[in-house]
Amino acid sequence: MNETCTVEIFSQGRWLEVASVGLLGKKESGWRARSYSGYAVEWALSHEGARDAWALSSAFPVSLESLELPHWPVFLVDMLPQGYGRRELLRQLGLPEIREESADWQLLLAGAGNPIGHLRVKEAAQWLKTQTGPQKGFSDAQMAQRSEGFIEHLSSHGLFVAGSSGVQGEWPKILLTRSRDGLLYLDHTVDDADATEHFIVKFGRGPSADLARILRHEAPYMALARVLGLRVHAPLKLLGTALFIPRFDRQIEGGSVLRLAQESIATLTGKVGFEQVPSHNEVCRALVAVVTEPLTEVLEYIKRDVANLALGNKDNHARNTAVQRRFDGHIALTPLYDFAPMYLHPDGIARRIRWEGNDGGAPDWARVLDVVASDCQLDRDQLAQGLNAMAPQLQSVLDVGAALGVEPEVLSSLTPNIRNQADALARL
Repeated sequence: MNETCTVEIFSQGRWLEVASVGLLGKKESGWRARSYSGYAVEWALSHEGARDAWALSSAFPVSLESLELPHWPVFLVDMLPQGYGRRELLRQLGLPEIREESADWQLLLAGAGNPIGHLRVKEAAQWLKTQTGPQKGFSDAQMAQRSEGFIEHLSSHGLFVAGSSGVQGEWPKILLTRSRDGLLYLDHTVDDADATEHFIVKFGRGPSADLARILRHEAPYMALARVLGLRVHAPLKLLGTALFIPRFDRQIEGGSVLRLAQESIATLTGKVGFEQVPSHNEVCRALVAVVTEPLTEVLEYIKRDVANLALGNKDNHARNTAVQRRFDGHIALTPLYDFAPMYLHPDGIARRIRWEGNDGGAPDWARVLDVVASDCQLDRDQLAQGLNAMAPQLQSVLDVGAALGVEPEVLSSLTPNIRNQADALARL
């Protein structure tokens, strides 16, 4: 097996070879293997010092210098299939589902051909082309019902893997694009010139009533996020047991598709392992180092944590938040995603990312502001004013939540948390 891969960036309407990553350690070690990464000389000379979309990540600015690490670069791990998509791809490759790190390199070279963002692994894109069967479109209703024709089409050509390997997470997801004929196709099978909309479609999982309730609430939660003044992209739509999520890493302008760079805070903070998480303090410091408007982005980040606490979204791992990098140099947090009442999860999910020395589930926001303002050299009064303005928005959630689709039992269980957070912010 090839132990070097080529990383491509989508720019100006085409895929360009910009870098390579080689393994210095054994591929059987998976993402833990020592690695060597380097930009192509022409790319490095043309975009020296760039941290925006011209770079593979803001943590690896464009340069002639190589990057040697005791593990894979984290931007590469971000493209590695995980969760449901990983299990499906292992089956298609004829590998045991229990294979862990030892299968990572094979999975990367097959599953990173069409990931979220503007990067891809060239070898995986080539593999993906070999998996594409007859192109077939489906209506929204067929997708929502997972009609027999839809399931048969995917199964007979192994296309669930082709459509899902570029996304991570435990829920079954697939990347779909609406073509000019109004039908939905697997994302990678539609020419950019024919694309009109791009979606991630998330399907329900098994018979669990709690998991079904989480999925039902993801669209109302995004509406609540808008009420709270958070950065959101577009309304989500639940049809049957299929949640249609408009993609914000794709934009259509003048008949062309723009692919926008997306970098998880795992990459931003250098947390390579899937169980590793930074502290909120580390994330704030990392944001200030790269974003275009530090005060705006740090305030947005803190407000999202308030919302997570108020609305019971405990699944705040390092790949549920990301930054978006543009070719014009602008770097900011992406719109909110994966925002749901994860406290309902039947397995029980603990809050992952916390404030250093100030987070037993109820952070003292005044102390948070003291530390963040000092560490990040930001105006504490402006941060406090931004959080204080969120207090009445939290109170309004109790008034509009039911109308937006939050079920009575969920709203009732959240009421104490919402009021506590609103009261805490009002005192700032």
